[in-house]
Amino acid sequence: MFFKNLYDIFFGRNKMLINLALNDFKNKFAGSYFGIIWAFIQPVCTILVFWFVFQFGFRSQDVGEVPYILWFMTGLIPWFFFSEAWNSSTSAFVEYSYLVKKVVFKINILPMIKILSALFVHLFFVLFMFIFYLCYGIKLDIYALQIVYYSICVIALVTVLSFITAPLVVFFKDLTQILNIILQFGMWLTPIMWNIETMEIAESTKFLFKLNPMYYIVQGYRDSLIYKNIFYYNIKQTIYFWLLILIFALLGKFIYKKLKPHFADVL
Repeated sequence: MFFKNLYDIFFGRNKMLINLALNDFKNKFAGSYFGIIWAFIQPVCTILVFWFVFQFGFRSQDVGEVPYILWFMTGLIPWFFFSEAWNSSTSAFVEYSYLVKKVVFKINILPMIKILSALFVHLFFVLFMFIFYLCYGIKLDIYALQIVYYSICVIALVTVLSFITAPLVVFFKDLTQILNIILQFGMWLTPIMWNIETMEIAESTKFLFKLNPMYYIVQGYRDSLIYKNIFYYNIKQTIYFWLLILIFALLGKFIYKKLKPHFADVL
């Protein structure tokens, strides 16, 4: 199911999915004066606030030869996408309950609609990040193309997680609030604002931080734009990440199949 959904995005029913995602994206801001502009204003303001606090408040030093704002932004942008996509896709079955009740509609694409909707904003911020690098005089090279691979990684991660949480939230509404707390803690437990390699902590503690699958993605974005490491540079981390994706996919498939027949009764 998970792999079929990814196939639909890139090779299959992508036109229908993109149209539904665009409609979902527009509906989020329907009725507001500035419309979809709000989707971009809030993340930009968040980046500027954190940058001001850490650059001028805590006086964070540049990371190597890279200005702190670039190092920080490269970690925060994939987290924005992951957080927004997982949060919104978790509520997909509840929000589109009128489609869930239709027998002929394949409801397994509903979380993907939310993920694609969040992807539109992510693509804008990847371009925004590239422009920032160029403004600082840092040229992009072939390593930057790996952003495509790591974007697929984060799409894969949020997809398998959504098929665990989206079916569960239909029966346990409090999961939405629990997920918000998890994401708040997750942002600080992922090395977005601090460099895990330069911290004076035990290697065992570093190992625990690296078990977070978002570590692989955040580090991958930085490897692509800052450290110039090929994606299979850390083969153990790569194998671990995709093994975790497979485990989450199997778990999500089991939960979805068990709970799907009861969706209509609850919704």
